[in-house]
Amino acid sequence: MKATVRLGMLISAVLVLLALLPGCRPNDAVYRVQGHVFGTQVEVSIYGESEQRAQALGDEVLREFDRLHRKLHAWQPSQLTALNDAIARGETFQADAELVDLLKSATALSEQSGGMFNPAIGHLIRLWGFQSSDITEHGPAPQEIRRWVDANPRMTDLVFDGTRISSRNKAVMIDLGGYAKGYALDRAAQILRAAHVKAALVNTGGNIIAIGQPGARPWKVGIRDPRGDGTVASVELHDNEAIGTSGDYQRYFMKDGKRHPHIIDPRTGQTVDLVASVTILVSGGADVGLRSDGNSKPLFIAGLRHWRDMAHHLGLQEVMLIGADRKVEMTPAMQARMAAR
Repeated sequence: MKATVRLGMLISAVLVLLALLPGCRPNDAVYRVQGHVFGTQVEVSIYGESEQRAQALGDEVLREFDRLHRKLHAWQPSQLTALNDAIARGETFQADAELVDLLKSATALSEQSGGMFNPAIGHLIRLWGFQSSDITEHGPAPQEIRRWVDANPRMTDLVFDGTRISSRNKAVMIDLGGYAKGYALDRAAQILRAAHVKAALVNTGGNIIAIGQPGARPWKVGIRDPRGDGTVASVELHDNEAIGTSGDYQRYFMKDGKRHPHIIDPRTGQTVDLVASVTILVSGGADVGLRSDGNSKPLFIAGLRHWRDMAHHLGLQEVMLIGADRKVEMTPAMQARMAAR
């Protein structure tokens, strides 16, 4: 059964923290620590701790985010750019266990999605101008796009020998922009759980993970309009659940009246302009944040006709898609989740 509606005002795809529900004891405050990393605003909300302890824990999480940002940066000098440079030279790179595990995980998702999730297409991402903090109008030459599509870089081109990495294909350039924020959420959860916090909510620019429960009710997050302001829908997040969105409204440029978002179809080398956003909710396991980030991309690329098939293939039950035509579709499980709030 399909759940499809049309709204005069779009349901949003950017997730934002809502105020804690009434009824909590006055001493059970929520303290928020904010920062800017991964090219976006991040926020750590901690419940039931003193202001001093919440600040210290929030700062620890932000330091971890900064470490990952510097390690996994796609165009500023980092361990990832050093790996890409070695691949381009046809050389083997000595990585560490963390990077190897992350790349193996990304490879598994890439294979599961039939290559629709493909962090190996960094050359195409750079060609479109998205490996930059300042996105400007671009118009890559068709022959350049075709060059990198025909080179067929894939995550399975990577060869792992312990922590040494090489590639069978010099066209591989890894860009983890669609994966690193989710991994950061999982690292934040590990830090906060180790500190035995009562409850916390961590938001990395629209990817959110919940830890525990703040008082009598779960955390609640809202879904905003990808073309405007305001919250028009909300869902509750329980312990070890994460929600993530891929959208066309943050990193994009307009050219000749057409929107070009940063999400690129590896099959064509073109930006995807028929979908405004895809929001997924996942739960359980030590990688719930990672899954909330990476799994939304194949659905976005699969588009209006095939997103349901991709969701089924990836085992995703709670999904909402908003088309560029303002058509809102969701799985029955997501519809029930929203109705139950």
